[in-house]
Parts: sequence; structure tokens; C-alpha cells
Amino acid sequence: MTENLDATDWAILDELQRDARIAFTELARRVNLSASATTERVRRLEAAGVITGYRAEVDLERTGYMALAVVRLKYPGTRHEPLRQLLAERSEILECLRTTGEDCYVLKVAATSMAQLEEIVDALARFGSTTTNLVLSPTLPFRGPRKPEAAPRSL
Repeated sequence: MTENLDATDWAILDELQRDARIAFTELARRVNLSASATTERVRRLEAAGVITGYRAEVDLERTGYMALAVVRLKYPGTRHEPLRQLLAERSEILECLRTTGEDCYVLKVAATSMAQLEEIVDALARFGSTTTNLVLSPTLPFRGPRKPEAAPRSL
């Protein structure tokens, strides 16, 4: 179910996506509300499932993951549980999206070496054909949603 978010809700979401560790008093100042009203808004957004969690962003290279790749997987058949089991076992697979089109899944994979990346791609190839692209740089890292622009009115 879609929640009705007003401009203040979007301002709160924007600030929290920039810095989830911001103090409620500072968040309140930035969105022009009292601290108690801001806290209540955040709790309401959490309860409604709009805010689903908080996380730290980690520099992959500084933690030893030197290779980042996007792996596309064509998965024939309908038994997806074995793939889901592999996803649960392999922490190097950072993200997996089920998609339409020729590829059934798009995965974001971090590896400590090319040998490890090859091992992961080989494990995925048991489920279907793969196409792997190495990421040279994150031109636009994940940034989360922003308030949608109003649709232009036609005359």
C-alpha cells in the first residue's frame, strides 16, 4: 500500500538518507518541526514500513573487496529455491534483483580477487548462463528515492 507522504515527510526522508545518524533535534531544525513532532513523524514512517531500516555505507576497497561486478543471470525454469539458498550463503553477493527481459536476475557482487569473482560466477552459472561486467567506478551510487516531481499539466 502506498503511503500519502507530505513535503515534511519527504524532507525527513531526504535528511535521513543523507545521514541516518542525525540527532532528532538537528533533524527537527532542518525540517522546521519540533523535536517531538519530528520523532513522532519518524516513528510513524517506520511503523508504516516507509523506513525499513538504517545502515552504514562501507568502502569496499578499504575492506579488501577489490573487484565489484554486475552479473546478469538467465535462469531457465521455475525452481528458484536453490538460487535463493546460494544467495543466503554467499555474502559477496550484495544485491540481487529479479528482472524482466532476457535476464532473470541482476546481481551486484563484491570480490576480494578475480579468482574469488570467478568462483562466484561459476557458482551462479550452475543455474543458467551469466554475463559479467566489472564496475570501473560508481558514477552514481545508490541514493534512495526523492519526492516525485509533479507531472506537467497539459493544456
